[in-house]
Amino acid sequence: MTTLLRFPRGVYGITPEWADTQRLLAAIEAAADGGMAALQWRRKTGTLRERQRQARALAKLCKKRGILFIINDDWRLAAELDADGVHLGREDGQLAEARLGLGSGKIVGCSCYNDPALAQQALAADVDYIAFGALYPSSIKPEAVRATLEHIRIGRALAEGKTRAGARVAVVAIGGLTADNAAPVIQAGADSIALISGLFGGSRIRATAARCDELFR
Repeated sequence: MTTLLRFPRGVYGITPEWADTQRLLAAIEAAADGGMAALQWRRKTGTLRERQRQARALAKLCKKRGILFIINDDWRLAAELDADGVHLGREDGQLAEARLGLGSGKIVGCSCYNDPALAQQALAADVDYIAFGALYPSSIKPEAVRATLEHIRIGRALAEGKTRAGARVAVVAIGGLTADNAAPVIQAGADSIALISGLFGGSRIRATAARCDELFR
């Protein structure tokens, strides 16, 4: 019997820092063709107007392709765009506030780094997934704290007891993941693998997404 999850099992793309929206849309299409289940829009540069315009374009495409669309950092923007949810880090605001603002029908996920205590706090705030990492050295965040397979196992054990409407909280792994190194992370209990460079950093995005998706089958 397949366990129901509050966040999709499989490939979770995170957008690279590209100002070229058309290039990004084409890359997302390719990843979707390869089986990507969810996308997190993460952009730190550009004007507010430029970023909002890009976010709206991506939200429209993800809705068309049936891909869960998550906004990084900003639950208010997620609400404004009617995105599927938000991902919050340690300094991105209160999880309880995001849950209240978005409602129970939206996804709230959070970074737990390498700290099971943060995961317990997040679970108490009714998140839909807890993310651990970086599992491997990350070119995007070279200074990121390192998590281990044991943190994935602990997170999975914590998540197993957290269900709503018969669906449990998911465990996401992030940081330096590729199609070549993600298998042990999935075997340790990750329901989803989040990739930036490992998915969008090469020229064969569709094939890379398909290889990652196959690891879950």
